[in-house]
Amino acid sequence: MQVHGKEKLRVHIRWMIRRDMGEVLQIEKGSFEFPWFEEDFVRCLRQRNCIGMVAEYGERVIGFMIYELHKTRLHVLNFAVAPEYRRMGVGEQMIDKLVSKLSSQRRTRISLEVRETNLNAQLFFKESGFRATAVLRDFYDDSTEDAYVMQYRYESDDEDGFADNWTQRLAG
Repeated sequence: MQVHGKEKLRVHIRWMIRRDMGEVLQIEKGSFEFPWFEEDFVRCLRQRNCIGMVAEYGERVIGFMIYELHKTRLHVLNFAVAPEYRRMGVGEQMIDKLVSKLSSQRRTRISLEVRETNLNAQLFFKESGFRATAVLRDFYDDSTEDAYVMQYRYESDDEDGFADNWTQRLAG
């Protein structure tokens, strides 16, 4: 299977562990102008509601995601794929894994912020079903840049079927 001219990789997605930190930091530094430091990751992951996941290909970590669990949503704090593995379906598989954690009874959406200048991330999330819902002015500590709040909303197959049946019954 091809994804944007590159082969799609099947990755193993698992919880992040301490020994992943070196590879995660390498991906972080290669991905962002203002990268997180190791202390930022450690501080975040020590919180009870913060979870890290990695995408592994062979024996190598090639992507990671840090997110928080809230009562009604998941909030992505940091997400990156190693530059040489982008556009190969790795990020898509990680987002799919996160979406699979949503349900109509509990957490119904995923939210995140994207820098206004990060067009690649905006397009990736849009293609993954996220929609921009707000602009946060002067959001970042390291610049005067704005952020777009993007959200993914859970829709169950049952709810869609119910709406269709209800509409059909009204129509006669």
